[in-house]
Amino acid sequence: MLRFVSFVLIVALAPVARGAEPADLAARYRTVIDARGKIPETQRLHDLFRLAWDIGLEESPELASFFGRPGGETRWTDYSPTAMERRKESPRIALRAAESFNPAVLGEVDRVSLALFKQQLAEQIAGQRFPDELMPVNQLGGVQQGAAQTLTFMPNRTAEQLGHQVGRLRALPRYIDQTIALLEAGRARGVTPPQITLREVPQQVLNQISDDPAASPLLRGFANVPATVPEEDRARLAAEAAQVYRAEIVPAWKRLHAYLQDTYLPAARTTIAATALPDGAAWYAHRVRTQTTTDLAPDAIHELGLKEVARIRAEMERVKTSAGFKGTLAEFFHYLRTDPKFFFTDKEDLLRTYRDLSKRADPELVKLFRTLPRMPYGVVAVPAYAEKSQTTAYYYPGSAEAARPGYYFANTYALHTRPKWEMEALTLHEAVPGHHLQISIAQEIEGLPEFRKNSWSYTGFIEGWGLYAESLGEEMGFYQDPYSKFGQLSYEMWRAIRLVTDTGMHAKGWTRQQAIDYFLANAPKTENDVTVEIDRYIVWPGQALAYKLGELKLKELRAFAARELGAKFDLRLFHDEVLRHGALPLDLLESNLRSWVAARK
Repeated sequence: MLRFVSFVLIVALAPVARGAEPADLAARYRTVIDARGKIPETQRLHDLFRLAWDIGLEESPELASFFGRPGGETRWTDYSPTAMERRKESPRIALRAAESFNPAVLGEVDRVSLALFKQQLAEQIAGQRFPDELMPVNQLGGVQQGAAQTLTFMPNRTAEQLGHQVGRLRALPRYIDQTIALLEAGRARGVTPPQITLREVPQQVLNQISDDPAASPLLRGFANVPATVPEEDRARLAAEAAQVYRAEIVPAWKRLHAYLQDTYLPAARTTIAATALPDGAAWYAHRVRTQTTTDLAPDAIHELGLKEVARIRAEMERVKTSAGFKGTLAEFFHYLRTDPKFFFTDKEDLLRTYRDLSKRADPELVKLFRTLPRMPYGVVAVPAYAEKSQTTAYYYPGSAEAARPGYYFANTYALHTRPKWEMEALTLHEAVPGHHLQISIAQEIEGLPEFRKNSWSYTGFIEGWGLYAESLGEEMGFYQDPYSKFGQLSYEMWRAIRLVTDTGMHAKGWTRQQAIDYFLANAPKTENDVTVEIDRYIVWPGQALAYKLGELKLKELRAFAARELGAKFDLRLFHDEVLRHGALPLDLLESNLRSWVAARK
């Protein structure tokens, strides 16, 4: 699972800077429109893309820090009512500039980039009818997790950089109070996550509070400061950060905790379906369409999921027999969930094994890909303050500009729920040849605008690739024992179950317990994992559908290319063609690959 922040096009989501009016943005985009006929259209188009990217990073300071862009290091996104209203104008202004181009005079790559740019803006405008911004906190994210995450990845190599961290700490209470105001606006309108999913969130806030400021996850940047920072500056800035933490941040966390515990949770909705929200049916349909980049209706997705579950169960029966197990599939699931030999008893052993698996995968990549990324990656534990409610693992992209590698986060909470047999498939998904390889290659593509290199909006492509990458394990020398192979099937089953349970809960009236029971009946994942997963589908409607739909499309296109090209089919060239354009909507991916096959024939 890819983590950091969900955004389609930064300019479309970014707030306008304090003091700026929509007219100021309009004037900046007007320079692009007014340049028509004065400079080549290709240059003018890329000026538009750069302007939109720059505006987005200016107005989303956390993203600027993520990408290593200087400026804004002492700020957080402004969520004041005025900024929220102004924000809605940004994609409209950008779209007017984009509509000043005639695609017919552009080259093929630029035509695609312009079409994607306009499509993303249009989707953002259409999505403004649904107030996602009124649910800024859930068990998987929000200020109680994102603040520490942002500060953790800020550099600390100079006194100036440490000063930036102090400035951002000073600005945090305002950001927390703006979050409370958004939550209260959502509560007043009946727009909240389900109450059951919020049960751990108050504790997540308390996890940010420490009697010793140095033990706070917010102040990790002041530990292990390199010698490039003079000792005097280091001590002064650390003391200043500690004072801000005690005097300003701890009271803000306590305000948020009290509001959540006493006001928000008691009033949160007791329904679970996205369709129970105001305008919920249309909201869920929008989520399904944008997350999967398909026009499939929830009922059709549900039926496809049922068929996939049945197909994979038959494969599971075959592998169970090859393992020499004599009981039923349900009994095999119980065995896999409970036998101590399948679990570690030490967190470091779990992390060490994940790292070993990653390094086993690395040298196998040349057999399947001609183009490999330069960006390195590491394997680390999910932060303790978030681990209880987080999923099994996720990937956090790197940034060459920020001098930060990619990170594969593995959850070490409750080791008795982290079976060894799932580790190979999980590593191939999150690291290589999954998310790290695909996203890093996209970031390194020459000639593409930044919004395409760094577009994480096409979940069907990105998560579909991650699941497809799991299926490459046998070609890479993995899944040599029946338990690891069963783990790979379990992960494929997991994604098929999502098609059934996500649509079941949000479109067909399923209860949360019904979804949990269906999951447990068809996959050997532990009950803790299953519960966390079902709660994730509840608060991220539609997102989990993208994995299986994307994987099925990639396998369909690989089979098509192999059938059409015969002896000319080269898997390394096929993979390079899939990845060389960056993430795409699934229909455009299919069009590209069919054209590629025709050209090679």
